[in-house]
Amino acid sequence: MEQLKVTNLLKLYTLLLLYEGPKHGYELMKYMEDKIGLKASPGHIYPFLKKLVEIGLIELEEIAERDKKTYKLSESGRKWVERMIDRIGDLIDIAVEPKLTVCANCGCKVYEGGYREEIEGQTLAFCCEHCAHSYKMELEGGPHSH
Repeated sequence: MEQLKVTNLLKLYTLLLLYEGPKHGYELMKYMEDKIGLKASPGHIYPFLKKLVEIGLIELEEIAERDKKTYKLSESGRKWVERMIDRIGDLIDIAVEPKLTVCANCGCKVYEGGYREEIEGQTLAFCCEHCAHSYKMELEGGPHSH
């Protein structure tokens, strides 16, 4: 299969919308405008859809009503989009990971907020006050409560 380059938000969003289910060209343009405020013209959408059909990532279903064409991902197209989603997820993980703190008590990861407390001369990060309390109780040899 020919290599596809997704070089802009319009192409990415087209593929993600088709991943949700079959759509016709006008529907794709309307979704883009309504959901992300991106005004896509037929000159942007249809050449990309044609390319996707040519390389086998989508299938074309012609419907008699006003000659509307419905596009849907082929099986190989679904797999391609799933791999792309995984790669995007990896990029998001790379961006978010440095911003996470790990609770010193339970080990959960916290993106925002959390609770910090100085214990035995060290400032430790916790997900909540309860975990900080449980951590201190365990240090003192007391019952573990969360």
